Formats: sequence, structure tokens, C-alpha cells
Amino acid sequence: MAQDHSLLGLRLLFSFPLLHLHLLKMAEEAPAAPAAASDFSADQIEDFKEAFGLFDRVGDSQVGYGQVADIMRALGQNPTNKDVAKILGNPSADDLANKRLAFDAFLPMLQQVDVIPKGTLDDYVEGLRVFDKEGNGTVMGAELRIVLGTLGEKMTEPEIDALMSGQEDENGSVHYEAFVKHILSV
Repeated sequence: MAQDHSLLGLRLLFSFPLLHLHLLKMAEEAPAAPAAASDFSADQIEDFKEAFGLFDRVGDSQVGYGQVADIMRALGQNPTNKDVAKILGNPSADDLANKRLAFDAFLPMLQQVDVIPKGTLDDYVEGLRVFDKEGNGTVMGAELRIVLGTLGEKMTEPEIDALMSGQEDENGSVHYEAFVKHILSV
């Protein structure tokens, strides 16, 4: 069970930097009076519909049940497979492979995922602790750069440089708890 928690933390960590920047951008563009947490703007819904259409491999304006989690993640959410299965009504393997879903049925599911609490400081720290070989609260900056550029939501070199700016000590190590606090405060 602890390993599942670590994996969730890693998944959240690798998706977090770009998601966090995306959410900040959305917050800047949001109207002064915030909408309810489960309400999406017309522009967001159009973006979601366009992304949904990219996953339609048949041309019937529907996607397979097995693609729902991928679409949600492509739209900046980070649901667990268990969350998605619950939202889909715990489908069988056959349903995942064969059932299809229209956008009108998908949008309320996306709204459900949007209100699921996101990762906490502890989740992200736990995810980085996996890379702490010496158990001293640090990870090698070079290793962290590789991870950020190759796993999860792959970041570009300029994005990694901006994120890592001022985070490495004289030995090239990053104190990961302080690093996560820095990211969450941006």
C-alpha cells in the first residue's frame, strides 16, 4: 500500500509543474467572480470538446471507456484509475474495451474529477523521497532534471531551468521538501 502511495505521489509530481502553471494561467484569465467549482466556461468546454475529438478513433464522436482516463489527464486532471473506474460505474474489462462514450456523457464525469482533492505537500515530498538514495532529504539536481524531462508531463529544457533556478546547492543537490514548497508557493 505504501508503494501505491509513492507511485501516486510520483504521478502527481511529474504532472504537477505544468498543471500548476496551467492552473495559474487559468486563474489569471478567470473572471473576477469565480464560478462554482464544477462549472466550466464556454471556452473551456470548447477546448475539452476539441481534445475529446482527438481521441475519437472511429469518427462517431465517441471515445472508448478505456480512453477516458487518458483524456482526463490530457485535460490537466490527474485522476487515479480507481477514480475513473468509479465514475464509469466500475466497468468490466469487456466494457473498457468495447463501450463508447459521447462528449455529453463525458463532461459531467470530468466535472466529478475536477472536484477531487489534488495532491498535498506530503504526496509530492513522498514522490521525491523515492529518489533520495542517501535518506538525507536531498536528490541530485541532474537526476531530477532527467526525471522532469522524461517522465509524466515531459517538461522542456527552458521550463526545467526556470523551475530549478536557485534550487541546487553547491554539490548539485536539491532539498526536495523546500523544492516542493517553492513550487506550491509560485
